Amino acid sequence: MTLLKKLEQKKGFTDTEERIADFILKSLEDIPNMYIQELAESTFTSHSAIIRLSQKLGYSGYRDFKVALIHEIQSNKHAIADVNPNFPFLPTDSSLTIAKKMADLMIETIRKTLFKLEGDQLYKAVEIVRNAKRIFLFGNGDSQIRARSFQNKFIKIDKHLIIADEYGEATWNALSMDQLDCAIFISYAGNSEPHLKILKYLSSLKISSIMLTGNPESTMSKLCDLIIEVPDDEYDFFKIGTFSSQIAFEYILDTIFSVIYANEYTRNLDNLKKKEKAFRKWELFK
Repeated sequence: MTLLKKLEQKKGFTDTEERIADFILKSLEDIPNMYIQELAESTFTSHSAIIRLSQKLGYSGYRDFKVALIHEIQSNKHAIADVNPNFPFLPTDSSLTIAKKMADLMIETIRKTLFKLEGDQLYKAVEIVRNAKRIFLFGNGDSQIRARSFQNKFIKIDKHLIIADEYGEATWNALSMDQLDCAIFISYAGNSEPHLKILKYLSSLKISSIMLTGNPESTMSKLCDLIIEVPDDEYDFFKIGTFSSQIAFEYILDTIFSVIYANEYTRNLDNLKKKEKAFRKWELFK
């Protein structure tokens, strides 16, 4: 059993030892820098009480106990925990515990997304985007923020994407599209009625469409030429935030951009060098 588990279970602890254990568990960020006198004062106990607790847990004294505790805290920072995507932290968690849980959620979400990602899907998505004359990005709320981040990256390689939903102009943007263009829909639930209507229109004209979604069985999904599925771990509404879905979307979009960049790496690097020289001149215009 780990040291932290022993402190949580408090098996055979006296009331005083329980009070010390509770304080330690709530102050894991501070304990590594806390001397025995500070711990005694903070828990309204004594040196001897802390030493007895340390010995009960199998250590010669407080110093050995603290070294073991620090080691376990550091080890836990690198262990991936099973985090609930909808409620990844608790009100009783310390700030460091919340940071650890959010890191675990990000890592686990990306791992799950990669597991679902198929090489053929990625290749097709890259080819559609590379060959499109114009790329229209459809997404609302947090998903539009992901779309804007994707748009911003492509400016660096002289490709200018269009946020189709911006200023409520999704319909007009859709009506301006032709078969040389492509549409990317970012929708976790895949149940947007306005986007469904747009997809039906684009499908009728055989305009290429890609959809990033957690619901590959939705009507919208069935109308798209290519579906890239992300983990379906979030509730529709009952959650703290759209952490998992947005992490997954960002990861997929960053990957598509990176593959496109890598396919013309030398040209893009040369272009970057030219921009860097131009930027130096830009700095002279004051």
